[in-house]
Amino acid sequence: MKKKNGPAWLMALPLYFFTLVFVLGPLVYMVVLSFLQRAEVWGVTGQLTLDNYRNILAPVYLRTFGESFRLAITSTAVIALIGYPFGYFMAKLRGRWKQIAMMALMIPFWTSSLIRLYGWIIVLRTGGVLDRLLMGLGLREEPLRMLYTYPAVVIGMVYALVPFMILAVYSSAEKMDWSLVEAARDLGASAPRAFFTVTFPLTLPGLLSGVILTFIPSMGLFFIADILGGNKVVLVGSVIQDQLNQAHNWPFAAALSVVLMLLTSVMIWLYRRVAHVKELEGLL
Repeated sequence: MKKKNGPAWLMALPLYFFTLVFVLGPLVYMVVLSFLQRAEVWGVTGQLTLDNYRNILAPVYLRTFGESFRLAITSTAVIALIGYPFGYFMAKLRGRWKQIAMMALMIPFWTSSLIRLYGWIIVLRTGGVLDRLLMGLGLREEPLRMLYTYPAVVIGMVYALVPFMILAVYSSAEKMDWSLVEAARDLGASAPRAFFTVTFPLTLPGLLSGVILTFIPSMGLFFIADILGGNKVVLVGSVIQDQLNQAHNWPFAAALSVVLMLLTSVMIWLYRRVAHVKELEGLL
């Protein structure tokens, strides 16, 4: 005799409610708001317009999107160069050493990201830790002026996002069948060839996941650019914040958010296409 359970939709009702109220609702509101016109004093009017999207085509905002893309690509490339080897070799560790590496990776998350970023100000500022170290070693004769520059923002992005790349690559490498690498070596493949023909294709999904997890947030982490870059590095997130808090132009801020969301959605779609192609190649 089958045991009677409550309707399945009742169990999924909280999930549906959360999705509608806290995910779909704000997205619909943002899209509708992007087509409204700003009121002269405060708020918006009920008049529909495309001016908010036309204004995005202004050179100053196009440069901002270009700067955001350049920073995201640069940061993601550096993160991949650091995070892939770290995650790969961490997966090869044994027993206690793997636990120590995982703990060292997770400890920074126990502290507020703002506090950790302000710590980088102490390191990068003129007369800071890095400046004194380089001058003490005789590598520099003049004070270091790195704070509030583009490289400082890249350092902040890499520091904040590299754990996501490491964990993505680690998860992929840990589940890999290492006997395939040994088989390639037994068949005469050199260590580099075995890596690029066996190991790298098998860990590529983790690398692609890490790219998505780092590229998309780096487009909108404006507080890192504000703290470490000052007013010299302006991202799309910074413009959205200014439109909300200073100009009070909510429709234009919503339009910028919609465009940014579409761009990140395209990145996710490309990732899924590449991952699907790689999966089909693996089946063949």
